Amino acid sequence: MTFSFRMGLATLSLAAVASASHAADFDGSKQLICAPVEAMDCTSGEPCRRGLPAEIGAPKFLHIDFAKKVVLGTQRSSPIAAMETSATQLLLQGSELGYAWSIALDQESGQMTATLTDREGAFVLFGSCIPI
Repeated sequence: MTFSFRMGLATLSLAAVASASHAADFDGSKQLICAPVEAMDCTSGEPCRRGLPAEIGAPKFLHIDFAKKVVLGTQRSSPIAAMETSATQLLLQGSELGYAWSIALDQESGQMTATLTDREGAFVLFGSCIPI
């Protein structure tokens, strides 16, 4: 994809290393700071390219504010349009600049997977979150 990840995913940078915390830390009741540690750039019909988040312009950190229903990056913020909680994960969804995004957060560990998609392909980020 030719999309500058810095433009579209500044909101979706994800957390450094999750500490051993209680599941309540990742149930949507506390603000989180997240950082990506691995990234993939996928286009239909081609193998996904794996690399570091910085190589595709992903921000180093993002802040999830559940009370304000927003994901904040270094250059922009994106409203959380939908949130769903199950026994094991928290799902967040939104859209920005013609891209749909989603974040799946493991309620036990704080591990997360984030995607940013459009009709041409997807960016996938793997990372961790910690409560702040």
